Formats: sequence, C-alpha cells, structure tokens
Amino acid sequence: MQLQQQTTALIDLCETCLTRFTTMREMDQSPDFFEDVKPYADYWQPKVDAWADEAVAWLTAHPQKYVHAVQIASAREQLNQVIVQSFYKETSKKRFTDTVIAARYTLNNFRKHL
Repeated sequence: MQLQQQTTALIDLCETCLTRFTTMREMDQSPDFFEDVKPYADYWQPKVDAWADEAVAWLTAHPQKYVHAVQIASAREQLNQVIVQSFYKETSKKRFTDTVIAARYTLNNFRKHL
C-alpha cells in the first residue's frame, strides 16, 4: 500500500475510533478485551507502525519545513492509544477527542506535503 493510501486509511481510522467511542458511551457497555479490543488493536498496530516507518523514511529523503519525524512518532503513539481507548466509556472524553484531533492534524498535514 502506498504512503498516500496508508495515510488516508489512518485518517479514516481516527473517524472510526471517534464514532466507536461515542457509541460505547451511549450504549454504556464495556467490551470483551480478548474478543473485541485485542484483535482490533493487533490488526491496526502493524499498519500504524509500517506507516510511521515509511513516513519517517520519506521525510528523510524529502525534508519538509513543517512536518518532522518527531511529529510522526507522536502520531504513532496517539493512534495506538486511540485504537484501544475508543472501546472504553471510562476514557476521558476531552483527552480522547484531543488525542484524535492531534493525530488527525498530523496525518492531514503529512498527506498535504506528500
């Protein structure tokens, strides 16, 4: 998968996680960790890591003024947090939405510079 497509998929992932978080809070349910959370996280984590590695390699080859490797590393951590936290209603709404917004900003900014 090309870097542009990977970035777009991760932006969509942010939206999916935000929707799931809202739904889980409305339904007032807790997920089964091993049946719901872990398989979803295991599916997305390698994709997030692959994107981050490729993005850093691309930035090394094509230095940008407004996008840096540190931002990519932060986005990786934010995405990994969001993937898991979106299942839990106990997660702080403000912190969760701020994390999604920050990750989405980095992803959109990176996609714009590709």
